[in-house]
Amino acid sequence: MKHAVVLLSGGLDSATTLAIARAWSYETYALSFDYGQRHSRELEAAKKIAKSLGAKEHRVVKIDNQIFGGSALTDQVDIPKSRSEKEIGAGIPATYVPARNTIFLAVALGWAETLGAHDLVIGVNALDYSGYPDCRPEFIAAFEYLATLATKAGVEGHAPRIWAPLQHLTKAAIIRAGLELGVDYGLTHSCYNPGPGGRPCGRCDSCRIRAQGFAEAGVPDPLLSPRG
Repeated sequence: MKHAVVLLSGGLDSATTLAIARAWSYETYALSFDYGQRHSRELEAAKKIAKSLGAKEHRVVKIDNQIFGGSALTDQVDIPKSRSEKEIGAGIPATYVPARNTIFLAVALGWAETLGAHDLVIGVNALDYSGYPDCRPEFIAAFEYLATLATKAGVEGHAPRIWAPLQHLTKAAIIRAGLELGVDYGLTHSCYNPGPGGRPCGRCDSCRIRAQGFAEAGVPDPLLSPRG
């Protein structure tokens, strides 16, 4: 069986990505990160998702959040709220975490080589990426090339591949795909600034993008039902 390391934040996109990797007949190894994020509830969600979708193993790697200063997700910076779609799509938001996906993929690359896995799967999206530079197709292509130079497997001609299956999908299309693959979105967590009990704030960029996706998909968000 093919092995793949899947980056799993606990959010909607990464849950869908894990389900897609499973549908592609990979034995999946889920990888999450505790980097001092204020929405650390997502790690609890990731654990439940990994179990629900049959990951072979799920690891949480702790990173000192001192290297991620200046972000609204890790520092004393206000979370942007109630922004319009135009505002969300303009510029790099305060929730950008410096070089986060570069660091995450580097760790995933190391684990993949240890496992003998030649595939990394990440849920970045080029249509709905909130202005994050490390979610663009150019970044994924560049990191995949880096992997050919930076690993023993790459030097020996078995370079790791990086898959971004959600790259060109709308949020609604991602949700529909996940539902077809049996993803329980009631287990996921997207909010950057959750309230008591993890209740979504409904106003941060992530909540607004998620709400729009469910509305366009024509299905209710289970996190906003009595169950959530």
